[in-house]
Amino acid sequence: MTRRGKSHSRRPVSKRPPSWGRYSPEEAEAFVIKLAKEGHPPSEIGVLLRDQYGIPLVKLVAGKSMKEMIEGAGMKADVPEDLNNLLQKAAGLRSHLSKNKADSVNKRGLELITSKIRHLAKYYKKQGLLPRDWEYKPETTIVV
Repeated sequence: MTRRGKSHSRRPVSKRPPSWGRYSPEEAEAFVIKLAKEGHPPSEIGVLLRDQYGIPLVKLVAGKSMKEMIEGAGMKADVPEDLNNLLQKAAGLRSHLSKNKADSVNKRGLELITSKIRHLAKYYKKQGLLPRDWEYKPETTIVV
């Protein structure tokens, strides 16, 4: 197998907060909560903190994960972010296929996305992040 480049970003090596960081743990947590209240998902919050505030990893600065901070503020999402993204993608494909019934490539794509949704839902049920009775029904699923 050949390698395909190294252009992706890398996490910081150190497990301690950076010496050049200018924000306290309380300020970092306030930024996370403020951005979560504005409706940004956790992955987007991390990018915004990195690019706008110069915080490489929230966990290094604040001492706890972004998920813990958001849950502590009482803003826990009903469905985990990655599963919600797959649900949105499936909904978009279903609407496309309702207009383009002969699009067999995207029919297969929808089958693959549906499979990913079912596998991820099974995992989240085991982890306790989804209720045991949660079920994926393509016709009735409401995407947040």
